[in-house]
Amino acid sequence: MMQFLGNIEAKIDAKARIFVPAAFRKILQSSSNNILILRKDLFQHCLVLYPLEVWEEEVAKLRSRLNRWDREQQALFRQFVVDAERLEIDANGRILIPKRYCQMVGILSDARFLGVDNTIEIWAKDALEKTLIPADDFSSHIQALMNNCSQNE
Repeated sequence: MMQFLGNIEAKIDAKARIFVPAAFRKILQSSSNNILILRKDLFQHCLVLYPLEVWEEEVAKLRSRLNRWDREQQALFRQFVVDAERLEIDANGRILIPKRYCQMVGILSDARFLGVDNTIEIWAKDALEKTLIPADDFSSHIQALMNNCSQNE
């Protein structure tokens, strides 16, 4: 199973190319995966890179929960997939992010790659801090969550 971990700063060039961090490229190469699917996150102001196999699993999971013959559910599915873009890592380890995606999340030149389980998030450099839970609240939430989990086991 692919698992990305890290918080790595990067610069995007004038043509909107950016190096995928070496640690993440290594994981992708070990699974012969140089195709990534890019879409804006559903909940946060960032971009998400899905390795192709992870994307295919997510799309299949979504499709299995939706009725193809329901107009609203078909519209949800269409919007989820139409907002995605297929990217390929070039020989130099870069991807070309379409400018509209950079504009969606405010990435001008400095970006931050976050490894989040089996996906990679790309944030405008200073945007992430605004979304983080204060340390004391975070530890309290984790404690409550884990206590609830252990009581249910």
